[in-house]
Amino acid sequence: MRRSLYRRDELLCLNILEACKKIESISKKFNNYEEFGQDTISFDASLMNFIVIGEMANKLSDDFRKMNTKIEWVKIISFRNFIAHDYFGIDAEEVWEIVKRDIPGLLKTISDLIPK
Repeated sequence: MRRSLYRRDELLCLNILEACKKIESISKKFNNYEEFGQDTISFDASLMNFIVIGEMANKLSDDFRKMNTKIEWVKIISFRNFIAHDYFGIDAEEVWEIVKRDIPGLLKTISDLIPK
């Protein structure tokens, strides 16, 4: 049973990793939050990937999250909930800051957790 739990966590991390890569790929063509926010397709696609990250983080086992405290799981899940429930109140500048400040680190940390 324990092995299947860890395998599930690994698969969820792979989904988080993929969503992070998508956000980085989408956002790299923009120079600032104004450009990013004005391109509604790219902005919405990024938000959808943040929702995926939060959903996957929420499904990780408690054991996995407790063993990996470098990642702010509660903030990730809370941001997902904010996006999903307050969609029209989302600030492009705040999202841009998260994309530039937090996604690269999350991507690296999650990559390091996945067995090679």
